[in-house]
Amino acid sequence: VCGHRDKSEQDKVFAEGKSKLKYPQSKHNKIPSWAVDAAPYINGKIDWTRDQMLFFAGYVKGKADQLFKIGVMSHRIRLGADFSGDNNVNNERFSDCPHFELMPNERDI
Repeated sequence: VCGHRDKSEQDKVFAEGKSKLKYPQSKHNKIPSWAVDAAPYINGKIDWTRDQMLFFAGYVKGKADQLFKIGVMSHRIRLGADFSGDNNVNNERFSDCPHFELMPNERDI
């Protein structure tokens, strides 16, 4: 759905309440982007329902964890539906189901 956001795009999603971060604080603002918004595409359209978004996010996270474990991916990912990383999507103050971001490794900091 989206990857990199420039200043005007980030300002817009911040104003709409779709992001809690102003430009240039979002991982979407890095070049290359460290975050993407992605969603399931079912029957010719994006399915924005929470159940489908969470199913999709869980699948992506599971595959990413497997690929990280075997060394295909160099970074773990964090879900916008679970910013706390505790595997509980029901206790988030801000849930951003389409959001996926790379987590920094020690060498990235």
